[in-house]
Amino acid sequence: MSSVLSAVGRPRLSRPSWLSPKVFRTEVLAGLVVALALIPEAISFSILAGVDPRVGLFASFTMAVVIAICGGRPAMISAATGAIALVVAPLAKEHGLDYLIAAVILGGVIQVLLAVLGVAKLMRFIPRSVMVGFVNALAILIFAAQVPYLLGVPWLVYPLVALALVIMVGLPRLTRAVPAPLVAIIVLTVITVGASMAVPTVGDQGELPNSLPTLGLPQIPWTMDTLTLIAPYALGVALVGLMESLMTAKLVDDITDTHSNKTRESWGQGVANIVTGFFGGMGGCAMIGQTMINVKASGARTRLSTFLAGVFLLILVVSLGDVVAVIPMAALVAVMIIVAVATFDWHSVAPATLKRMPLGETLVMVTTVGAVLATHNLAIGVIIGVLTAMVIFARRVAHLVEVTSVLDPDGGTRIYSVHGELFFASSNDLVYQFDYANDPENVIIDMTHAHVWDASSVAALDAITTKYAARGKTVEIIELNKSSAAIHGTLAGTLSAGH
Repeated sequence: MSSVLSAVGRPRLSRPSWLSPKVFRTEVLAGLVVALALIPEAISFSILAGVDPRVGLFASFTMAVVIAICGGRPAMISAATGAIALVVAPLAKEHGLDYLIAAVILGGVIQVLLAVLGVAKLMRFIPRSVMVGFVNALAILIFAAQVPYLLGVPWLVYPLVALALVIMVGLPRLTRAVPAPLVAIIVLTVITVGASMAVPTVGDQGELPNSLPTLGLPQIPWTMDTLTLIAPYALGVALVGLMESLMTAKLVDDITDTHSNKTRESWGQGVANIVTGFFGGMGGCAMIGQTMINVKASGARTRLSTFLAGVFLLILVVSLGDVVAVIPMAALVAVMIIVAVATFDWHSVAPATLKRMPLGETLVMVTTVGAVLATHNLAIGVIIGVLTAMVIFARRVAHLVEVTSVLDPDGGTRIYSVHGELFFASSNDLVYQFDYANDPENVIIDMTHAHVWDASSVAALDAITTKYAARGKTVEIIELNKSSAAIHGTLAGTLSAGH
């Protein structure tokens, strides 16, 4: 943030952007829309985790407020999520809420430790095709989550959903002064209440709390047995939460053309989960659906919208629970359908794009989507996608090593020139590209255009030297670059030649 000098010569920070009336209005309205959308999601995830709806609602409040202060990605929404609910559900079912809360607190501690160790830097190893698969799978899951609200419901639900979709598609073409999702929610609520329509409402999803969350410790025995029990779940909370949060942060970076502090986001998620646990929440991480509502549908860009989303959520469910309870689910379903459509990368599946895209890139994207849909776990899908990309990359570069040779004019020396990157995949065939039987007594291997990356490559060079030595011939390896010479000098002669 830029600064200016005050009259006394001291630097004075410029005003936060959200103090601008226009930005402030956008952030406030965005926070309200997100809060309304969070309520049914938090209740659903609480049910999924096997706990009282209050646990998910309180978690969404504390996660949003804390991450607004501690997080590294402005305008990103963190709250109770389905991925975390799936991780902790078995623990809650078998051992109760207190053990779940303890696992969430420990998971937050692990996230802080991982942040200190630099886990955010691993984001650079996630290929674009995995990101596209992550986004597309997420859009499909968001849409699929709305289907149960459209099955076995009164027929009036369908025209209400259609009306909300029309409002959200058409209103932005007329004005962006207010978020279209908020208008849709208000219009549908007025219609259903005014006409006394018997349609599913937010209140039908579960009981809303009527008191504030309280600070406390989980009532568990503080023993090594307890730690052994909750540690695997805590690790799952930490890894799944960080992966989803960092992927979502990167997605928002791309949408807003801004950079965010991923390390700060990592430890911020940990702090948020620790605080959430102490207030009896079920933990959480970044929510892609609500983040897209905040950033794409509502145009929010600052921490204020995230903070207010949590504050409004608490106010709505505690003070205005009766009003929130009458909001028709049709309105929120329509909002999430728009989010799903906007989230999906339609360009990635266009025939023209698929025709130009290398087959391996498309395979990685499809594998990522398939893994997420099969497991309903975005973290597992991303891991499988990255592993697939690694295998395809290794197979591709394994065939990029080329060996050429020339015979010295005097006929007593054969000079081989190696071109390419030598590592465990590409160095396997290197041994078979030399003519051991027919080469003269002196052989030179020129590594000017090659790079040695690992022990497998050194072992391959050792094997070549050994094969020539068995025939009474000498080998000289020349022109190794500095790093290649270092690893070769350290390991040469100490590894099995593999023959």
